[in-house]
Amino acid sequence: MFLSDIQKLYLEFLKNFPPSVQPVISIGLAVLIIYSIIKVIQKDWIFLIALVILLPGSKTILESVWQGVVVFIKFLLNTK
Repeated sequence: MFLSDIQKLYLEFLKNFPPSVQPVISIGLAVLIIYSIIKVIQKDWIFLIALVILLPGSKTILESVWQGVVVFIKFLLNTK
């Protein structure tokens, strides 16, 4: 439910721009999201490793968060 709300807000945001610029905005946002994920992983990689090692259930949580991010990025790149 939360992801669908974000998608609706994003589509409303895109309506403010001409159709020829919308793909550029989507690609730019996808790049920014990937860049911020990489920065977080670089900064806190030791904590992520400890989290996965110490808490077996956290692997499932991290996978679901990652899948949510991937779905959102795919949504950004597939909007018309």
